[in-house]
Amino acid sequence: MNPDKQHTPAAEFSLRGIGLHTGSSSSVTVAPAPANAGFSFVLEDGQRIAATPEAVRSTTRCTMLGDGTASVSTVEHALAALLGMGVDNALITVEGGEVPILDGSALPFATQISKVGIVEQDAERRVLALREPAWFADDGKLLAVLPADAFSISFFVAFPEPVGHQFLTTPPIMPEYFLKEIAPNRTFGFRRELDELAARGLARGGSLDNAVVIDTDGYLGPLRFPDEIVRHKALDLIGDFALIGMYPRVRVVAIKSGHALHVAAARGLRALLAPAN
Repeated sequence: MNPDKQHTPAAEFSLRGIGLHTGSSSSVTVAPAPANAGFSFVLEDGQRIAATPEAVRSTTRCTMLGDGTASVSTVEHALAALLGMGVDNALITVEGGEVPILDGSALPFATQISKVGIVEQDAERRVLALREPAWFADDGKLLAVLPADAFSISFFVAFPEPVGHQFLTTPPIMPEYFLKEIAPNRTFGFRRELDELAARGLARGGSLDNAVVIDTDGYLGPLRFPDEIVRHKALDLIGDFALIGMYPRVRVVAIKSGHALHVAAARGLRALLAPAN
């Protein structure tokens, strides 16, 4: 794979499941897109929503994009898989208003991208590169984006036990590493939050089949990695940074950050680099 060229999936693929928050049946089809198209979501009525930070409508428990009266939820795992597997351009068609949660990770998407392959396009890759660090903070959460030659992440989380403090530092995030070490990590939630989420109309499709559920005395089910929680946070960050529309060549240091700060950073970085791109 030429890291200086844009890429798109070699063929389309589809996945079907339920929406994590709606609990209803949904499907997603990922198809090739022309050079410089970036990532766009197409809804059942044909309306298209460009995957940009400016299109983000909500960051409550997931990343939701919207345009006018149309919206699509839980886009972060699909976007993480595309960026993590080296894709620059793709058309993502969603039926059901929400990308299906599948097993709660990005692995189904990354596996399908690996199967169909990606093709090089006759266009230079648009790259997110910095000369100086950029800092974003909110309410005790911090995101530092540092100049680097490759995309990598250091992430620290602090939750009540049994999660506690977890820290992850990745090597440069190449497709092989993403597929094996980042993509399999599932979304998570605390059992005590489930009733609250249900009252807000969220997580109707959540189960032990598609999430890590955390109780006060342990996890309700086996983990895929001992530090699956912080790995999933890194996965979400990759998905939210896909909204920037440029392939990152930066090191990201994240402390307790989540979707809201990730999207704020993505918006800030796009604004910072707009004159040069």
